[in-house]
Amino acid sequence: MISADLAVMAVGVGAGVIAGLFGVGGGIIFVPTLTLLLGMTQHHAQATSLLAIVPVAIFGTWRERRSGAVDWRDVAIISVASIATAVAGALLANALPEHALRIGFAGVLILTAVQIIRQARQASQ
Repeated sequence: MISADLAVMAVGVGAGVIAGLFGVGGGIIFVPTLTLLLGMTQHHAQATSLLAIVPVAIFGTWRERRSGAVDWRDVAIISVASIATAVAGALLANALPEHALRIGFAGVLILTAVQIIRQARQASQ
């Protein structure tokens, strides 16, 4: 049987590779895996995912800045907006029951998938 620490490490590696290859947020990978495979509550999985994204964002930005792909003005704007809304979102998440968070997260995943499929279809035409 695989230990919980190794399972969490495997999730981190998988999410890091997928985020690096496709530019998706690790939360798309982290949250479902932590809840469905490792048995975390939705609240704990979302909080863990939010914190895990910090070093990923820092190292990803550091790597991309070498290629000149980082617009520092946009980074500043996104950072301020993200911090403010993450705090508000965390307060709201803590006030919601577990099942409401799961349904909301599933909805976000579905909407994201639909948007990606639409864009892929448009690009292939």
